[in-house]
Amino acid sequence: MALLVPSLSSTISRLKSLSKPSFHNPLRALKTLQLHYKTSFISSFAALSMSNSNFPKTLIQNPSKSADDLVILGIETSCDDTAAAVVRSSGEILSQVVSSQADLLARYGGVAPKMAEEAHAQVIDRVVQEALDKANVKELDLSAVAVTIGPGLSLCLRVGVQKARKIAGTFNLPIVGIHHMEAHALVARLIERELQFPFMVLLISGGHNLLILACNLGQYLQLGTTIDDAIGEAYDKTAKWLGLDLRRSGGPAIEELAREGDPESVKFAVPMKQHKDCNFSFAGLKTQVRLAIESKNINAEIPISSASSEDRSSRANIAASFQRVAVLHLEERCERAIGWALEIEPSIKYFVVSGGVASNQYVRARLNQVVKKNGLELVCPPPSLCTDNGVMVAWTGIEHFRVGRFDPPPPADEAEDTILDLRPRWPLGEEYEKGKSEARSMRTARMHPSLTSLIQASIQKQS
Repeated sequence: MALLVPSLSSTISRLKSLSKPSFHNPLRALKTLQLHYKTSFISSFAALSMSNSNFPKTLIQNPSKSADDLVILGIETSCDDTAAAVVRSSGEILSQVVSSQADLLARYGGVAPKMAEEAHAQVIDRVVQEALDKANVKELDLSAVAVTIGPGLSLCLRVGVQKARKIAGTFNLPIVGIHHMEAHALVARLIERELQFPFMVLLISGGHNLLILACNLGQYLQLGTTIDDAIGEAYDKTAKWLGLDLRRSGGPAIEELAREGDPESVKFAVPMKQHKDCNFSFAGLKTQVRLAIESKNINAEIPISSASSEDRSSRANIAASFQRVAVLHLEERCERAIGWALEIEPSIKYFVVSGGVASNQYVRARLNQVVKKNGLELVCPPPSLCTDNGVMVAWTGIEHFRVGRFDPPPPADEAEDTILDLRPRWPLGEEYEKGKSEARSMRTARMHPSLTSLIQASIQKQS
């Protein structure tokens, strides 16, 4: 998204949720504003924007179609999948296309940003056109284009945003910038139409662990997050170290092998037992797994398909033990978060689990027990909507477009060097005061020697 000016009402409605980018070109912003608002409002907004340059960029206009008759194209390129979909506001999914980078993942043992960017660039035109063709719609039939602008890899995000802006500019379509994690959360409302705010969300993927209380559209309270590695990263690394096939990503590979193993055979410690918050940490568990693999002399260069019976059994036991402890960590954090959330919003009925790792059936089954025990109902999108996809982007675009949160069409002849709004790091919601992690604070302190000295001095003074 290029740099645009928000409306005041739209801005205020999102202050509680989304991270606030700054205006790089305030003079251009003021000119845009003058096209849409009276002079009296301009003066008050100008003073407000100068006092707080971190406002989000949304603009309220009159939608071109009824809110019940929207057709939106969603584009997703935040990481390693190029995805596009066309969705109606009725909830009908007209098309869904995903181009995977599985071969690149297997070759490099994970996401290589530059290679991922090139792969996106090679297929983005085909993927979007295929989504339009399958939906049997033309660009002029669209109400708007929605595109992920963050969080994610900036090189990858750029490919999707440039494509979205090209379409929007050429066909004079509004454009909606989408938060990747919000899209994972809100796609559940497409599947479960009874899902009303407020509700709880656990987002689990290769890059994120988030426990969110979704109070309303655009208003989220962060109960817990990861202080280092996300669970999907732990699955991927464990799969790599065990010599598994990464073309399907580490999660499915570990889940399949774990069915052959004994989950109690390796006594891994559950992370962060001493910290009574809702935050996550998988870096230490990864270290435990790596040491266990080394102790068994497992050679990752030998693929699991070529391993001896004894070697395969050792790998399966480690996979099963890792998965049990990793998910137990999720269970403990979710149980505490449910208690906190019910104190804040006693009317909560649903607990949504989404993101790539939510495709794991073992994860779903274990979390379903926790959720039911606390009187809530588990909602999980189907696996095809848990992993990164264009449907979730299009649907979230519909949700925001309905309430007037979108940007006007970009110029049809937009300059190639236009500064785009890409947000590789974009928090979702405010952090719950009770949920601030001592572990996170100490980790931050270790990154800043001056702060470490202050903490040590304080401890000595107290003793």
